[in-house]
Amino acid sequence: MPRSGEEARRRLQEAALDLYRRRGYDATTTAEIAAEAGVTERTFFRHFADKREVFFDGEATLRAKLEKAIAEVPGSPAPLDVVQHAFRSVAPFIESNRSISEPRHPVIAATPALYERQLAKTAALTKAMAEALEMRGVPSTDAALAADVGMAAFGHAARLWWEDPADGLEALVIKAFAEVRKL
Repeated sequence: MPRSGEEARRRLQEAALDLYRRRGYDATTTAEIAAEAGVTERTFFRHFADKREVFFDGEATLRAKLEKAIAEVPGSPAPLDVVQHAFRSVAPFIESNRSISEPRHPVIAATPALYERQLAKTAALTKAMAEALEMRGVPSTDAALAADVGMAAFGHAARLWWEDPADGLEALVIKAFAEVRKL
């Protein structure tokens, strides 16, 4: 049995990935994930609300990092510049998790319930960024637009990075935001 909460969490994630790949998401239960990880189903639910959440670990940390980065940008730059700064600041965090996240992408893309959850998480993250911009004094409509456009630019950069990480995520974020400005 895993000795630490982090170890149990990681084993549950690995077990879920393995089972989802072999059997499919719909054919896998939380009890089977727990058994594969060598823990109880109760332990599974201590770490994750449901079997979809096992793939989205780190979302709360990412949201907190983005909100903090938005709050800490000095001066009064344009809202889109603030969002770009925030995404650049989280690039190392995202890059450091690539080896864990990369194998999940095909499973998420092929599983409607997981893809739906990913879209919901992205929407919640965008809303949180808009609210963080509002806390800086940005009017709500401008904050929402900057967060939406910023998320789209980041999504473009992230897709390029998943295809080829050679340039690094931060460089691709800079390039994507520059392209948005040209448009």
